[in-house]
Amino acid sequence: MSDAKNTTAADTRRFQLIPVENLTPEQRALTEAIKSGPRAKLASSGASKPGPLGGPFNVWLRSPGIGNLVQQLGEEIRFRSSLAGKLNELAILIVARHWTSQYEWVAHHKLALEGGLNPAIAEDIAQGRRPAGMDADETIVYDFSRELLDTQGVSDANYKAVLDRFGERGVVDLISVNGFYVLVSMCLNVDGTPVPPGTPLPLPPLAKR
Repeated sequence: MSDAKNTTAADTRRFQLIPVENLTPEQRALTEAIKSGPRAKLASSGASKPGPLGGPFNVWLRSPGIGNLVQQLGEEIRFRSSLAGKLNELAILIVARHWTSQYEWVAHHKLALEGGLNPAIAEDIAQGRRPAGMDADETIVYDFSRELLDTQGVSDANYKAVLDRFGERGVVDLISVNGFYVLVSMCLNVDGTPVPPGTPLPLPPLAKR
């Protein structure tokens, strides 16, 4: 697991924000695709705010062809998954903690709680603890995601638990949300994307696994 490089909310990003007027035609098309999609309906999303795109979108603008494919995949995973929103967001928090992706955690913690995740479960994950009090579905998602991230595979028992509860589509959707947010974490960590000004860093450093 990578160590968090951000220790303050200072703007440490490597990919500077691109003023809207400086966008190339390809970058402008990507920006419009993101800002006209379902992310724009979320008040907490960078896609709903005026001005330059931030977060991972700012990184993807550097390669608009890849960026457009990636944002379409993210839209499918976020808004059309067969998994309940709370479970999808739980998996995202697990990935954010694994990668110590501060921005990703801040962006999705609120969404997870709004989706019904117990704040105590999120806090345990943030502190690197196995959460107490998870329900059956949360436990299935946690065990599968945690093993996949830690070992690059899953046991027959954890595979069967997801298959029996969510079906084959659920297995694929859970793999996909984990994999997609690994990519997002990589982009954010390489960029050094800062959390919003005045926001304390939510994830403490953890010992190497």
